[in-house]
Amino acid sequence: MANTSSAIPNVLTIAGSDSGGGAGIQADLKTFSAIGAYGASAITVLTAQNTQSVKSIYPVSAEFLLQQLDAVFDDIEINAVKTGMLGNTDMVLTVASFLKSKNVSLVIDPVMVSTSGSKLLSDDGIDCLVKHLIPIADIITPNLPEAAAMLGQSEPKDRMDMADMAAGLLELGAKQVLLKGGHLQGEECPDIYYDGQEFIEFLSPRVNTKNTHGTGCTLAAAITAYLAKGESPATAVRLAKDYITSALRGADKLNVGAGHGPVNHFHAYWS
Repeated sequence: MANTSSAIPNVLTIAGSDSGGGAGIQADLKTFSAIGAYGASAITVLTAQNTQSVKSIYPVSAEFLLQQLDAVFDDIEINAVKTGMLGNTDMVLTVASFLKSKNVSLVIDPVMVSTSGSKLLSDDGIDCLVKHLIPIADIITPNLPEAAAMLGQSEPKDRMDMADMAAGLLELGAKQVLLKGGHLQGEECPDIYYDGQEFIEFLSPRVNTKNTHGTGCTLAAAITAYLAKGESPATAVRLAKDYITSALRGADKLNVGAGHGPVNHFHAYWS
């Protein structure tokens, strides 16, 4: 449900908490604020992590997740929802069951592995995500390893393979797909958007920085915020791509940790 009034839109992120502040709930809320949306949250998993590793993962109960969702929707008019790390089957089923009756734009970032390599969604959770949550999504934003896991295929080797995979992903039921190609080699990062009618390729130069923590969360959150502000899906993706590219370019102005630091969510405001 896009925001059609002059009020600032309200958006909800359903995701894990990153104690290092670079990804998950923290990245989403920063992104919403930077773009001009009000962010609410429902936390699925608590993590003890920093820029180098995920040291511990502590899921909340599905019952408590549902209580958070009920509390938000009982009081706040939510224009769009973004999901990130869900962790397990119970979380996926809870979110899918709750959202299927809500008239909101839904962006799904199918988080499966952290930047540092830690597994964040169980195998049965992936199957459940494909069967129950993807079919109610407006846009899904998998990277190449995530897309391969969802389809049970090998990763694409080039942009033509990516287009074929995007078409296969759309058959899972989402209205639109943004397949992220950052795992391909080369000086450019190709992303493929497909809505069943046309393919749109977004090419951006590869930014030379190690500070890429939270990139996928941030991109999906930006798409969600722009949808809530009334942009069309294709335009929301284009604007979100511009935002994350600028956030990566400004990432080295931050000095956060010794590993993969965060992108600069407030690059437009912090000098």
